[in-house]
Amino acid sequence: MPSTSRRPGAATTPPRPRRPLGRGFATAPPEPVRPVEAPFAALFGGLVALVDGYLGWLLWDADRSGSWYLLVPLLLVTGALAGAVLVLGGRGLGPVSGSAVLAWSCVLPLLGLLALAVYFAALADAGAAWLALVLLVAPLGGLVLALRRPVREWTRRGRARARSAPLGLASGRGRNRSARGR
Repeated sequence: MPSTSRRPGAATTPPRPRRPLGRGFATAPPEPVRPVEAPFAALFGGLVALVDGYLGWLLWDADRSGSWYLLVPLLLVTGALAGAVLVLGGRGLGPVSGSAVLAWSCVLPLLGLLALAVYFAALADAGAAWLALVLLVAPLGGLVLALRRPVREWTRRGRARARSAPLGLASGRGRNRSARGR
């Protein structure tokens, strides 16, 4: 009579789940996690917008005629705020990433404030030169944080499309093809 009992000491292992043939398991890719640097970059973008607004107010206060050059600080404020919002949301603006928008909106005030600091130092106006150097902190911090790799990857162009595609397929092919009308 054959024995139906198992060997003594043989461990019983549960059966492994079978992997489906083809594409693999139907699980969504993990959501990307916002880097720690992104909110700080957005904060510095807001500070750059405040600095640009302050410089625009100084220009307007000196010449209240409403000349064309008052549009430059307004465009810089708009660019800094747009870059801050894009970096915080992890988005881009068309083919340009949000970190590039923030970086370019930090470079122009950085160069302008640096030129002002040199100009006031040449005039021997130490108070104005120091103020220009203190105001340099916002664009410099925004530029450094916007150019960090985690922030650039967070706002790169194809990240939003890959996240919204079903099952991580960028082509849009997947389940529910018949519902779209092929």
